[in-house]
Amino acid sequence: MDFRKINEEIWDKNVDNQDIWTMPVSSKEVMKAKEGDWKIVLTPTKEVPREWFPKELTGKDVLCLASGGGQQGPIMAALGANVTVFDNSQNQLNQDIMVAKRDNLIIKTVQGDMKDLSMFANESFDFIVHPWSNCYIDNVLPVWKEAYRVLRHGGILISGFANPIEYIFDLKNINEDKLVVRHKIPYSDLTSISQEELKEFVIGQGEAIAFGHTLHDQIQGQIDAGFLIAGFYEDKGGTVLDSYIESAIATKAVKL
Repeated sequence: MDFRKINEEIWDKNVDNQDIWTMPVSSKEVMKAKEGDWKIVLTPTKEVPREWFPKELTGKDVLCLASGGGQQGPIMAALGANVTVFDNSQNQLNQDIMVAKRDNLIIKTVQGDMKDLSMFANESFDFIVHPWSNCYIDNVLPVWKEAYRVLRHGGILISGFANPIEYIFDLKNINEDKLVVRHKIPYSDLTSISQEELKEFVIGQGEAIAFGHTLHDQIQGQIDAGFLIAGFYEDKGGTVLDSYIESAIATKAVKL
């Protein structure tokens, strides 16, 4: 099963269905950003701390990695950065193109697989924004290695991802706000559930095919790629688990 192609099609449809991660920023938000009043998120609700960003973004080369949707990219562009938005979904990239045309911003868009940044030379970027998206790939380690390669020394990678605890529960039950422990981590929609469940409770519900990566791969994976972890916070994940634990994670990593 070509899960990347399936996820591309699902996220294309998510734009039409106005999923929260596909809703572009407004012209008012872009204008406020130009005036110094701005924010972005990597996880469902919490703003990224301002100290996680370079002190000056004007002229910085920024890669918004798996970050289409017209959200993070336009804000970075409004702050004067040279922005490239990279995403698997062309419709998501079209949101950034629309905002750029609407608000007179310069944003480059590239469609592709977040595990393969071979179209970019070594040390091409100063800053990478990678929000809440690597649950849609089967192996997160190449993402960290590629991010490290394309960052300049002193560059920063900020990332949002899920605590794998989300994936230990039975999918049908958690969709009904019931917690029934069933799965081991790492988790994969392709192998941890049956084909019938995949068709009914994932693809049939318009959900992209997802993978629950270990915390070792998410955090130690960044360290093994060469990064220094310099920041960390947790956030609500948007499921029934919110009553018990903040299951979204964000990290700041620096290429020394």
